[in-house]
Amino acid sequence: MREFSLPALYEVPSDGNLTDLIRRNAVQHPEVAVLGRKVDGVWTDVTATQFLAEVRAAAKGLIAAGVQPGDRVALMSRTRFEWVQLDFAIWSAGAVTVPVYETSSAEQVQWILGDSGAVAAIVESDDHAATLESVRDALPGLRDVWQIDRGGVDRLVEAGAEVSDETADARATSAKADDPATIVYTSGTTGRPKGCVLTHRSFFAECGNAVERLKPLFRTGECSVLLFLPAAHVFGRLVEVAAVMAPIKLGCVPDIKNLTEELATFRPTLILGVPRVFEKVYNAARAKAHADGKGAIFDRAAQTAIDYSRALSTPRGPSLGLRIRHAVFDRLVYTKIRAVLGGRGEYAISGGAPLGERLGHFFRGIGFTVLEGYGLTESCAATTFNPWDRQKIGTVGQPMPGSVVRIADDGEVLLHGDHLFAGYWNNGAATAEALTDGWFHTGDIGTLDEDGYLSITGRKKEILVTAGGKNVAPAVIEDRIRAHALVAECMVVGDGRPFVGALITLDEEFLTRWATDHGKPTDATATTLRQDPELLAEIQRAVDEGNAAVSKAESVRKFRVLTGQFTEEAGHITPSLKLKRNVVARDYADEIESLYTR
Repeated sequence: MREFSLPALYEVPSDGNLTDLIRRNAVQHPEVAVLGRKVDGVWTDVTATQFLAEVRAAAKGLIAAGVQPGDRVALMSRTRFEWVQLDFAIWSAGAVTVPVYETSSAEQVQWILGDSGAVAAIVESDDHAATLESVRDALPGLRDVWQIDRGGVDRLVEAGAEVSDETADARATSAKADDPATIVYTSGTTGRPKGCVLTHRSFFAECGNAVERLKPLFRTGECSVLLFLPAAHVFGRLVEVAAVMAPIKLGCVPDIKNLTEELATFRPTLILGVPRVFEKVYNAARAKAHADGKGAIFDRAAQTAIDYSRALSTPRGPSLGLRIRHAVFDRLVYTKIRAVLGGRGEYAISGGAPLGERLGHFFRGIGFTVLEGYGLTESCAATTFNPWDRQKIGTVGQPMPGSVVRIADDGEVLLHGDHLFAGYWNNGAATAEALTDGWFHTGDIGTLDEDGYLSITGRKKEILVTAGGKNVAPAVIEDRIRAHALVAECMVVGDGRPFVGALITLDEEFLTRWATDHGKPTDATATTLRQDPELLAEIQRAVDEGNAAVSKAESVRKFRVLTGQFTEEAGHITPSLKLKRNVVARDYADEIESLYTR
């Protein structure tokens, strides 16, 4: 058993709640822009004073509608300004926010609202309203529903016009640090979602210590962050609360199809995303360079960036020759990639899945450092992260200040600290299984080095055991294979089988580009190309890259290219892009069997 901890940098208030932050901002930073809001396609600033007023006005509407302290209010919307406003409005009414992914099915909506006992719901679109209406009869406790796109926020403000500021302020201060702030339903790779109860204390400990440890990234009046992750996900909520806590300007993007344009116009200094975002930035830049006949230059520039980053971790640092090459490629290549990311940023924070060492070195080498972290819904998002001044690429960083990470005798990662959840809503058995004497059992397998940096090597329940008795951690190979531009998803199989295999889906955007570059028909698809020798050879190179990270017994011997995608709608992935292995295995049983049929 091994453990590591760092002292807390932030003192959690003993009796306050998250609404204290917006009142403090209005007093201490009244004219500072704390949010950006799109108005007629143009970003406009919302000051701390304005934001407090808009939150209070919406909260009055909830109070007028009869929402009581401790009541649960569901919020189903894409990531937008109104999400942040309404989240703080729900807290300001003394209530508890129950976020619902905007892609959730009717069955999921029914379960989450029914299990949480939500008395009211706020939805965004006509589709969301129709989904909720289809299960309304099964939710007898649900009284009120407001729709953002149908003037719901305005109606809340109108309804609360008669509620006094004194009443609103008294309600806003009613919740205490250990009261629930939100119930976040884990998307879950098996079974029904469980509601993680996160208290105001959880967020204070999480965001307070993160902001203090990453101080240069959260400078009030100078820094900004663009949120394009789902606000319903706990990582998105971390961004929201941390930005308000600092405070720095927060912008919200509801549609990542427009992400490049939004980055160019908002120009954030900090980006938070999942590895797939950074993989796509790299792959898009590389593909464009090759299409323009500059592929060789890009590839040399990429390798120089990686070599430069690796040299930064050595005692002597980059050599003179390497520094010269790096300076040349900075003008030719790196500045253009940084421009795609907004042009002002120097840092990003990545979570949700492993980033990959090579990609981490590439981005640091171009002057845009991606700090990798690790966490779960139960740990209020990040529980470890790489500090800005002591990054160790290839790890998920050190423990959150004020928390402890322990490696159990069987390799499982255990967590302890104020940032942890209080338990699963209405599920004492699951809570007792996950929390033992204040320690949360993550289900992840990992190691701690001598400096307290954590590396995640697999999932306790996802370890495959081949027929030869070899234990295989799928994530190690999958992450390396998925880094290839042509690969959308990869799932390793082989439990009880004679060797390890893999199911691979193709990235449709890059498949089209690859087909054009290789003289394939313009209407080529995964269905028509899945047996193409050139395509299979390219995928084999991705598999070889994955196999390089493991022993021969753990390596992928055979793979199958699938014609479709792993989708949330089909139940193959969760909203946070985690594979539901049992569902994929069931739906692609024939493809898996074909790997082992002579």
